[in-house]
Amino acid sequence: METANRVKRVVAETLRIDPERVTDESRFVEDLGAESVQSIELVAAFEEEFDIDMDEEAALQVKSVSDAVKFIEKYL
Repeated sequence: METANRVKRVVAETLRIDPERVTDESRFVEDLGAESVQSIELVAAFEEEFDIDMDEEAALQVKSVSDAVKFIEKYL
């Protein structure tokens, strides 16, 4: 499964929202309603899904699905 699809699945599962709502352009807070604690959960979920260790400070600056894909791909 390509990175973008995996990211979208993790986002939908972590935020407990319909996967159809998660697009490349979706912003975590503004479009998907993520709260700050969920942002931390997302970082942890991405680390688990991709078996990577991300810089949490930098990861929390990622604001959209497409940015998350680019950010994660730097670690793969």
